[in-house]
Amino acid sequence: MSLLIRRARVSDAAALARHMADPAVFGGLLQMPFPSEEAWHKRLTDQMAVTNADVMLVAERDGEVIGTAGVNAPGPAARRRHVMGLGISVARQAQRQGVGGELMAALCDYADRWAGVLRIELTVYTDNHAAIHLYRKFGFEVEGTMRCYALRDGVFVDALAMARLHPNPPALPPR
Repeated sequence: MSLLIRRARVSDAAALARHMADPAVFGGLLQMPFPSEEAWHKRLTDQMAVTNADVMLVAERDGEVIGTAGVNAPGPAARRRHVMGLGISVARQAQRQGVGGELMAALCDYADRWAGVLRIELTVYTDNHAAIHLYRKFGFEVEGTMRCYALRDGVFVDALAMARLHPNPPALPPR
């Protein structure tokens, strides 16, 4: 069973809505329960219309979307153009099988070699040990703890702010 990492397509809207509807997925993210296919269709359509460095990838195995990951600009501020925020999710049945690592490798390669990103930021719940381990493996460091960051299943939970700086930033060629 080979894993295909590719850019998300508008036709993935139904698969992404199903993926994000699983409590094992949305419970680890800032996603809300009961995502709609229409909302995902709009999100993907809007993303395809914008010509910036934002990208959303999917991991597909045997024609099934089993993971998603993306990097997005944190906003329009000119002084933060070197920064992107990262989000990632892996389906329950595909967790701990290297899917997250493949998605992270593809995103870091994209950010480092093609998008001119110096800093990638993310937030992760403090109890998501598997994700924290994965992020550390790719050079992310904890920058702080945010208390009561989000409401998850009726309980306020803490999150870590993590970031990774480009390990080998581009330099000007010699003259």
